[in-house]
Amino acid sequence: MSLPLEGVRIVAVEQYGAGPFGTQHLADLGAEVIKIENPLEGGDVGRMVGPYFFEPGDSHFFQSFNRNKKSVTLDLKSPEGQEMFKALVATADAVFDNLRGDLPEKLGVTYDALSSVNPAIVCCHLSAYGREGSRKAWPGYDYLMQAEAGYCSLTGEPDGPPARFGVSIIDMMTGTTAAMALLAALVSARATGKGRDIDTSLFDVAIHNVNYLGTWYLNEGVKTGRLPRGAHPSLTPSQMYRTKDGWLFIMCNKEKFWPILVRLIERPEWASDPRYSSFKARLANRDALTADLDAALSTRTTAEWIALFAGKVPAAPVYDVAQAMDSDYVQEQGLIADVPHPARGTIKTLACPVRCPGEDLPLRPAPRLGAHNEEILGPLDTAKARPRQPVYGDAS
Repeated sequence: MSLPLEGVRIVAVEQYGAGPFGTQHLADLGAEVIKIENPLEGGDVGRMVGPYFFEPGDSHFFQSFNRNKKSVTLDLKSPEGQEMFKALVATADAVFDNLRGDLPEKLGVTYDALSSVNPAIVCCHLSAYGREGSRKAWPGYDYLMQAEAGYCSLTGEPDGPPARFGVSIIDMMTGTTAAMALLAALVSARATGKGRDIDTSLFDVAIHNVNYLGTWYLNEGVKTGRLPRGAHPSLTPSQMYRTKDGWLFIMCNKEKFWPILVRLIERPEWASDPRYSSFKARLANRDALTADLDAALSTRTTAEWIALFAGKVPAAPVYDVAQAMDSDYVQEQGLIADVPHPARGTIKTLACPVRCPGEDLPLRPAPRLGAHNEEILGPLDTAKARPRQPVYGDAS
């Protein structure tokens, strides 16, 4: 057996969050991901994102997005950098970038610019607003997408101001979407011998993931807003409730869970109570149900309820980040990985969420700037570079 992407070489013109998050998935699964970093700018700006650093040019932020990659330094704005870049592309399967939408063409990282040196090259582009349209030259970031796509209007308490997600969810969703897009294009390129451009953007993904709430509005004119305690807009109980020492999130998103819940909290009569006996009735009486469940659940601690509900009622403790990282289940599932580090000996990162039974995924730290210049760039002969042969041949 081997890792799923073993033998795949990806050249990544990337920095900061969304792009590196996507290619880290690919690197974790065995692809050789070669970061192109501009030495005149100090490399990926993520290296400078603090406030926590392992050593100069190596932040905790950077390590979170760049595990298992290689780094080479090239200035793509110079003729020499472009020559070396094309020689490298000739040996690669894909080029990935998360540049501003107008820059891939200017920097020569499109299929039109690179197909002459490698007809099978896949060029995957992740930008803020896409490579076409009135905003292609606009810079953009995660929180801006959350604001404009409606996320902030859905997050927080109804009597509070709009709020963003606590994590950069659009960056991570778009990075993952871009990784999927790259692999889809790579399947085609390996079958036909011909590559292509393929695109996604922060804004497109942000709008797409509004999903059923957008469908409700587009077809029925329903405008969903913020609900108390993170409640589901149409199902209840599906929100946070008070316990003796904190909070519990319960999601009875199938009718079968309701009678089980009320039995376990010693309120079996609620199963047939006309106020609470169906989804429709519970939704109409959500405020009364919240008060009743708060009273019942406040008799025990969150941990006691989780132990009682385990495997019977969908429920989870409401943790802070420290509690989440320290939880027994996170440890049991091996979701925190110990990675060797040249300055710190060992550092901890969050493990790849994809499992390959029978295989150990690689655990190499994010690279120092230009650490692989000699290994990657040294063997290249720019005068003799030839495209690599598609693994499955040219179907034509």
